[in-house]
Amino acid sequence: MNRYENENKESVKSELSAVRKELAEWKAKGLELDITRGKPGKEQLDLSEKMLDVISTSADCRCESGLDCRNYGVLDGIPEAKRLFSELLDIPEQRLIVAGNSSLNIMFDTVARAMLFGVYGGKEPWGKQGKIKFLCPSPGYDRHFGICEAMGIEMIPVDMTPQGPDMDTVTRLVESDASVKGIWCVPKFSNPEGYTYSDETVERFAALRPAAPDFRIFWDNAYAVHEFCGEAVPLKDIFKACAKYGTEDNVFYFASTSKITFPGSGVAIMAASENNIAQIKPILSAQTIGFDKINQMRHVKYFGDAAGVRAHMKKHADIIRPRFEAVIAAFRNNLSGIAEWTEPLGGYFIDLAVPDGCAGRVYDLCADTGVKLTNAGASYPYGIDPRDRHLRIAPTYPSFEELTQAIEVLCLCVKAAAMEKALEK
Repeated sequence: MNRYENENKESVKSELSAVRKELAEWKAKGLELDITRGKPGKEQLDLSEKMLDVISTSADCRCESGLDCRNYGVLDGIPEAKRLFSELLDIPEQRLIVAGNSSLNIMFDTVARAMLFGVYGGKEPWGKQGKIKFLCPSPGYDRHFGICEAMGIEMIPVDMTPQGPDMDTVTRLVESDASVKGIWCVPKFSNPEGYTYSDETVERFAALRPAAPDFRIFWDNAYAVHEFCGEAVPLKDIFKACAKYGTEDNVFYFASTSKITFPGSGVAIMAASENNIAQIKPILSAQTIGFDKINQMRHVKYFGDAAGVRAHMKKHADIIRPRFEAVIAAFRNNLSGIAEWTEPLGGYFIDLAVPDGCAGRVYDLCADTGVKLTNAGASYPYGIDPRDRHLRIAPTYPSFEELTQAIEVLCLCVKAAAMEKALEK
C-alpha cells in the first residue's frame, strides 16, 4: 500500500519537498524523544506507590503458616502468592512457581535448563542433540529471539495473523521435524501487533502431536489482564484445552506483574504440568534457596485478591487508553493509503506496517530528526524483516506531549520514505 505510486510524480516531488522542510524545522528544535520500549510511564508507576508502605514491621513478613519471609526457604513461592496468581490466572496452585521480578529471566532459565538437563519426557538435554530449532511467530517479541540467539538455537519465522500464528505452518513443522523443540507465543495482546489468539488457534496448539517428545510451547501471557478498552478480552485456557488431548506436558506458561506494579520489582510466575514441575524443582533448588518472599508478600498485602489486581488495572487503562487513541488518530489522519497499523484493545504496542522497503529509511529519518524508534527489523528473528516493513510503536513511556510530538515526526518520516520509494519507480 503506497498511494504515492499512483500520483503524478511532480506533485509527489512537491509534497516531498514540503515534508522535508517540516522535518528540518523539527530537527532544528533539538528533539530528544524516545518511543523505543514498552515501559510504563511515571503516572503508571505512581499507581503502585502505596505498595511500598504495606510492609513496615517484621509482623508484616509473616505468612499465615507463621513462616518468616525474611529468612531462607520456600523454593516455589509463598502460599499466599500462589493463591493470588491461581485466582488471577485460573491455574491450580500446585502447578505454579512464584519467582523473582522478571518473567524474561524465568524464560531464559527455562531454555538454559532444557539445554543442560533436558525436559520431562525427553531422553537427553537439548544441548546434546545437535542443531535445535524454535518457531518464532513474526512480527514477534525481540527478547524472545535474543534468548534463542544467546543459546545458539536456530529460529524459523512463522507468519502472524489476527488469529495468532499460521497454524498450518506450525502444525506441519512441529509434527514433522524432531529438531523443532519450541515455539514462542504471546497469546494475548501479542507483541507488537496486539492480537489475541482465537479459540481455534489455542485448540490447535493443544492438539499438536510433536515429532519431538521434548517439544515445548513457551506461552508468555505477559498481558493477561492488560485491557485498556472495554470489557475483558477472553483467551481460551491452554491447560484446559490440552487436558482434552493429554498434552498438558507440552506447555510452559509465564506471566508477571512487571507492567502491573513496578517492572524492576514485580513478581513473575511459571506454570506447568505436575510432571514438568516435578522435573524442574530439584534443578531449581541447586540455583536458589528461594526467591524474594518479602516482595511476594508485599504484592499479596497490597492487592488482597484477584479483584484487587483487576481494579488496579482499570487505573492503568485510564492512563494508557488516551495515548493509544492519540497515536491511532494520528495514523488515520496522516497515513491512510500509505501504511497499515493494528488497533489493539490492550497490551503495550502498535505494529506499524509501512510500504515495503521503507522501515529502515523511516527509522533513519526519525533518528536524524531526534526521535528514537525500536530498530527496524527488531520484531523478526536475527533482526531481518524480509519486507523491511514493520515498526513497533510503544506509546506508554514518554509524556503525552512528547508522545504527540514523536508521532507527528514519525508520520512525516513515513510520508517522506513512501514518497522517496514511489519516485524510485
